[in-house]
Amino acid sequence: MPKRYDSSLQADTTVSQAQNAVNKLHYAVSQAMSHPTEQTIEQAERRLAHTEQAMRQAERSLGGQGVELAEEMFIEEKRRLNSIQSQNGQGDL
Repeated sequence: MPKRYDSSLQADTTVSQAQNAVNKLHYAVSQAMSHPTEQTIEQAERRLAHTEQAMRQAERSLGGQGVELAEEMFIEEKRRLNSIQSQNGQGDL
């Protein structure tokens, strides 16, 4: 029984980490959208890379289960960042 509990906690933690990464990405992209400077866009790009890593880790750890919401949010934030980059002549990721 403890093994299941431990792996349940691990799954919850992994999903939480992915969701936290997406939330931080949302904040960084929102900052870049409201103040589209080279610095804020670069910060959002770095946050995107970190979030991609967190999403891959969650998918490897959980086999894709439980990360669907975080994945949807991640895709939306990536789209938002791409729109800022396009507006500022930096191209897509």
